[in-house]
Amino acid sequence: MSEQSKDDEILGKAYDSKLMRRLLRYVKPYKKYVITAIILNIIVAGLGPLRPVLTKIAFDDKIENKDFHGLLIISGLLLASLMLQAVIQYFLTYYTELMGQKIVYDLRLQIFSHVQKLALRYFDKTPVGRTVTRVTNDVDSLNEMFSSGIVYVFSDIFVIIWIFIFMFTMAWDLSLVTLSVLPVLIYATVIFRKKVRETYRDVRLHLARLNSYMQERVTGMNVVQIFSKEKEELKKFSSINNDNRIVNIKSIFYYAVFFPVVEMMSAISVGLIIWYGGGEVIQSRLTIGVLFAFMQFTEMFWRPIKDLSDKYNILQGAMASSERIFKLLDDDTIIKEPENPVHLSKISGEIEFKNVWFAYNPDEYVLKNLSFKINPGERIAIVGATGAGKTSIINIFTRFYDIAKGSITLDGIDIRSLSTSDLRKHIAMVLQDVFLFSGTIKSNINLGNQNISDAEIIEAAKTVGAHKFISQLPNGYDEEVKEKGATLSVGQKQLISFARALAYNPQILILDEATSSVDTETEQLIQNAIEKLLIGRTSIVIAHRLSTIQNADKIFVMHKGELKEEGTHQELLAKRGIYYKLYQLQYKDQEIIKTA
Repeated sequence: MSEQSKDDEILGKAYDSKLMRRLLRYVKPYKKYVITAIILNIIVAGLGPLRPVLTKIAFDDKIENKDFHGLLIISGLLLASLMLQAVIQYFLTYYTELMGQKIVYDLRLQIFSHVQKLALRYFDKTPVGRTVTRVTNDVDSLNEMFSSGIVYVFSDIFVIIWIFIFMFTMAWDLSLVTLSVLPVLIYATVIFRKKVRETYRDVRLHLARLNSYMQERVTGMNVVQIFSKEKEELKKFSSINNDNRIVNIKSIFYYAVFFPVVEMMSAISVGLIIWYGGGEVIQSRLTIGVLFAFMQFTEMFWRPIKDLSDKYNILQGAMASSERIFKLLDDDTIIKEPENPVHLSKISGEIEFKNVWFAYNPDEYVLKNLSFKINPGERIAIVGATGAGKTSIINIFTRFYDIAKGSITLDGIDIRSLSTSDLRKHIAMVLQDVFLFSGTIKSNINLGNQNISDAEIIEAAKTVGAHKFISQLPNGYDEEVKEKGATLSVGQKQLISFARALAYNPQILILDEATSSVDTETEQLIQNAIEKLLIGRTSIVIAHRLSTIQNADKIFVMHKGELKEEGTHQELLAKRGIYYKLYQLQYKDQEIIKTA
């Protein structure tokens, strides 16, 4: 079973005291809302059962004695109780929903903040959809519990308590007869809870499978269409969708059985009241007002019983969601920040790796005993076959991952002594796969940094050659960027990423296959941009096309996680080693292309 399936299978107890205590920490700042809700709950719960008491008085005292004025007063009190209940219910709903939204706001902030601190190692093993679900669906489940669950559970319980008090005060023997069906209802409720608990897990599992399949096929729609797999994919989706339908129908079946059972118990209670209570009235041992009041009590009593069954599912879902949320919040896959970080306001850009070992998985080293030095302002290129460890060097220098052994220094200071934000503010990176956020072109260049002026944004775009195509857009720099920059070409997105890097004016620039996905004309434009970007900066360039890095001050040749060769382009060719072979292979490929 996959980790995602295991995570989605978390069912949760209907009530888990440990989780509830942890959840209540989020309620603590809003104690005044809780206290207000409890007080309003007690009042509003008592107003409903108060009406049958007033009805009893109306029948037995006022109507019996033909007291029209007194009957008018009772009618006014009934109307007043209804109006007061409506007003209190408004404030109760308002305060509980307000509390729920405030808790959800705090919780979502905490989760998002925590997710931003997680190391890339976490995202390597965790599907994006699962993390998004924690912030959206699971938090919404908790909101439902806080605003509609716990508070209204108390409300239902208070209603039942008030009904019991009034019923037993009026006629204890009729109360016992009325409630004689409770053992049957309790048994039915236990069975219902057990069955619903089982189907609840199945519904979640099948829904997760449906969402996962849908997300994957939409993301890979171009592959589905190019290979004409629409019918096959529809058939698979139909099967998964059918399984989801079956478990949902099964869940509905238990509700369809349980609620009629509750209605039947209610009807039996009414029948018992008429049978026993009516006989008592005939024998003048009970008044008609008490009998009528009990009819109303019975109707009121079964309504919260049905509500409590719904609240059970809300509570169970919230417990399961809270368990998954806390599992995320407790995840410590975080790059550890130093207790007393060294502050670097300005750097020269000297980088040194000393006997560095690194592994994504324990004991599976992708970098082995790596040592090299980059002087301030030097232009370094890193080459090697796929899997040689080129990108891993960048990942550990930027502290996306931490090394296992050795040290990496910036201006002679171990980067683990710097805060990650202090380290990364001196670095800009341009990747092969450019990521653009929804927003505008301007916001994708400055990334919301108000310290970067519009003039600096335009200057950066002009420098890298992006200004020409941006100025031709209908809204220029305010042109809307769709999700992932879908309306822009690969080359345009790449130029925007270069403008972004230049706008932040870093001392260290990293280019990771920055020109491998563009056409020759755009590559020439980008190469000119790179030449301007690299001036006065320490730079690390990872490239497959060796023709693009021939002017580098130094070239590092990686092979299976080790630094095998080091030197200039001409020096490495003269060695006739790995670099020479890589160059020969590319040269032959280019000759073949030219001949064709």
